[in-house]
Amino acid sequence: MQDNRYMIGVDIGTTSTKAILYQETGELISYHNYSYTLKTPDVHTAELDPEMILEAVVLTIEKVIKESKVNASNISFISFSSAMHSVIAIDKNNKPITNCITWADNRSAHWAQRIKEKFDGLKIYQRTGTPIHSMSPLSKIMWLEHEHPEIARKTNKYIGIKEYIFLRFFNLYVVDYSIASCTGLMNLHTLTWDEEVLHIAGITEQKLSSIVSTQEIFTRCNPYYAKRMGVLSETKFIIGASDGVLSNIGVNAINPGELAITIGTSGAIRTIINKPKVDSKGRIFCYALTDEHWVVGGPVNNGGLVLRWIRDELAQKEVHKAQTLGLDAYDLITDLAESVPAGSEGLLFHPYLQGERAPLWNSNVKGSYFGLTLNHRREHMIRAAMEGVILNLYTVYLSLQEIVANNHEITLRATGGFAQSKLWRQMLADIFNREVTIPDNHESSCLGACILGLYALKKIDSFDIATNVIGETHRHKPIQENVTRYKGIIPIYLQLSQVLQPAYEAISKYQMKLNE
Repeated sequence: MQDNRYMIGVDIGTTSTKAILYQETGELISYHNYSYTLKTPDVHTAELDPEMILEAVVLTIEKVIKESKVNASNISFISFSSAMHSVIAIDKNNKPITNCITWADNRSAHWAQRIKEKFDGLKIYQRTGTPIHSMSPLSKIMWLEHEHPEIARKTNKYIGIKEYIFLRFFNLYVVDYSIASCTGLMNLHTLTWDEEVLHIAGITEQKLSSIVSTQEIFTRCNPYYAKRMGVLSETKFIIGASDGVLSNIGVNAINPGELAITIGTSGAIRTIINKPKVDSKGRIFCYALTDEHWVVGGPVNNGGLVLRWIRDELAQKEVHKAQTLGLDAYDLITDLAESVPAGSEGLLFHPYLQGERAPLWNSNVKGSYFGLTLNHRREHMIRAAMEGVILNLYTVYLSLQEIVANNHEITLRATGGFAQSKLWRQMLADIFNREVTIPDNHESSCLGACILGLYALKKIDSFDIATNVIGETHRHKPIQENVTRYKGIIPIYLQLSQVLQPAYEAISKYQMKLNE
């Protein structure tokens, strides 16, 4: 084993940090996951303790090295993936003033609306590629600068969670192209901080990190952390990119016509293009992977959390039965859904349980059932909710089709927790009317980070190596009877969200008053 060379991919997520040690040929050797809980004292707040995330990174790297018994001298590099859109205010002593404010934090929603209306938000989006929404650091920074002057006055830097890790490891303020392009503050075409947007935000670039390539290499990690992790001073750390763009590499969705669909708690659909491109209507994102590879697509807030809501609120009988018999409650729930025909006999569910990003970009939209009759039973409601998640992703796909002209056959590669469900995989094939491939690699961002690392070190000259190391566990072809049923309800589904726009705003205001 000691003659081989190894690489470690680290994925810093919203609910956990994962580290995977691979051979350079792609074989998985060791895996470790460290979970943590979002701090959500109210419906609008979603924060993490940055020191807890730092500890998670250190521990996961330490664990995979110890468990694999690999000699530290045989580790070629460690490469990083990270969740997007986080903000931490840091003081002049390099200490956090705030927690890590995650993408799910909604406290800056009114600033996102103000940017759209007062500062020509569409124009800002078209320069930065980040849709105007409370998820983005642009909105969060404006909220902090204008509503929390006690924080703004003390802030030396606004950084994201991966920047915090590299600050602790290397005492540097650096951010990669990919994470920078998710902030709403970087110009897509110059790969620099956009001066006009910074002026709108009320900051200068001195309050932000220096932008570097996603292939930037760092050595001489802080001796304290290097010793704890079990790595050498000369071990190479590749700064890497965001989890979304790296997932495309990790599932081998890197060529024209290849789309990656990920559904975990939330979800996204993405494809890679060779130059930045934005949408005249502001519906999709455009983020950097390298200066020659760009990822376009859209994220959705409501993925697997919809099924969790179903479990907790509509399926207590199945939960109790599962506990009694030692079964998985989700298996019993999907069995119920499978007893209902595709299309849920005309029952539709908009899965906007916590607002929505793509394609609506509106924190005020709400979930709803439509078409409910006396003939619909609980199993219809369960299936309709599951279908609603896929139908919503399909609306993002339609937006993406308008932007990315494509003459190639479309292929779908799907990952995430939902991919473990045969029913959900089949729904995806039927609603999209495309064959769906499920790669034999559930941690696509870690593998994508490692492939980017090999590319950075010039050990490979393209991302095509992914083809050799990613297997596939399932293929699902569309069932034409189901395709026909879905074609009948898709136009109604699309129309509803437009018709309900005024009602979304009204009910949101009403609910906010109730919580005052």
